[in-house]
Amino acid sequence: MTGNDIFVIARALHVLGVVVWIGGVAFVTTVLIPALRRMPDADKRMELFEKLEGRFSLQAKFVTLITGASGFYMVYAMGAWERFTKPQFWWMHAMVLVWAAFTLVLFVLEPLFLHRWFRDRAGKDPEGTFRLVQIMHVVLLSISLVAVAGAVAGVRGVYIFA
Repeated sequence: MTGNDIFVIARALHVLGVVVWIGGVAFVTTVLIPALRRMPDADKRMELFEKLEGRFSLQAKFVTLITGASGFYMVYAMGAWERFTKPQFWWMHAMVLVWAAFTLVLFVLEPLFLHRWFRDRAGKDPEGTFRLVQIMHVVLLSISLVAVAGAVAGVRGVYIFA
C-alpha cells in the first residue's frame, strides 16, 4: 500500500465520518427535537430524548474520533500546517473549531455535567429546556454546515473569503 493509498483511505474515512456525524446532528436538530417538543407528556419526552440521543452520542463519539484522526493525518501527510496561517484557508480553522466544540461536549462537558444539568432543568422547565437545546443544536448545525460548505469549495480551490 502506497502513501497515496493511505491518504485516499484517510480522506474517505474523513468524509464518511463527517456525513454520519453532521447528518446525525441535522436529524436531531431538524427532526427529533421538534417532534419531541410536540409531545404532551414531559416525562416521556425526556425519556425518549435520552434514549435516542444516547445512542447517537455513542456513534458521534466514534465518528468524531475517526474524523479528527483522519483530518490530522491528511494535514500531516500534505505538510499543510502553514494553511492555518492563511486567511483563504479559513475553512480549515472552521473544521477544527467544529471538531473541537463537539469533542469537548461529547467527551468532557456531557459526562461531567451537561447530562445532569439537562435532566435537572428539564424537570423544572421542560418547554424552556427543549427550546434551549434546540437553539444550541441549530447554532452548532449552522456552524457545521458553513464549515462543510467552505471545505468542499476550498479543497477545489474556491476561496470564498480570500
